Order: sequence, then structure tokens, then C-alpha cells
Amino acid sequence: MAVILNEQNFGEEISSGVVLVDFWADWCGPCAVITPILERLMVELNGEVRLAKLEVDKGHNMKLAGKYRVRGFPTIILFENGVEKARFGSVRSKQFIEDFIYEHSLLTR
Repeated sequence: MAVILNEQNFGEEISSGVVLVDFWADWCGPCAVITPILERLMVELNGEVRLAKLEVDKGHNMKLAGKYRVRGFPTIILFENGVEKARFGSVRSKQFIEDFIYEHSLLTR
């Protein structure tokens, strides 16, 4: 299950470990498509990576979207111990996302 982020808990939630943050909007079709892919992958990774979702729409969390230069949805940012390591946009396959995580973090297979 994903952690629901907001401007109050964002810093604390990404401060330790590997966290994949999904910047999404309610009206975004691709966001709805990628959510089950991300959730399935998190189960397969057995807690090595946490999934967190940040709704950026209708005035929600706009400061964070600006800070991280989010221009489209979904935008997925990989954080490790509070530091942005890499990002991608749009819908990608589960294999792409898994490879992305291992390529840009200190985790090993």
C-alpha cells in the first residue's frame, strides 16, 4: 500500500530508504494505468522500496510540484535517503520500473 504524501509529511517520508514518489492527478488516465503496475512491483520487491503518492491537482501540493519541476503526469521520482536520484514520466512497464530502481539506487538484485 502506498503512503499518501502531502506538504506536511513529504520530507519525513522520503528521508530514509528508497522511496518511489508518484506525482499524479485525479483526472489523469495514464496515472490510473501506472498505479497497479507500481503497486504490484512494490509487493514483488518485498518492502525494499516504498511507494508514496502525491496528488498534484486542484491546488493540492502545488509547492512540491514546483520545487521538483513536475510538468506532466504521472511523474515518478526515485528518492534515496531524501535525495532525488532519477525520474521518469508516462506509463512504463513493470520491468522498466524495476530496472530503473536498481540502476539508480544502491539496491542490488
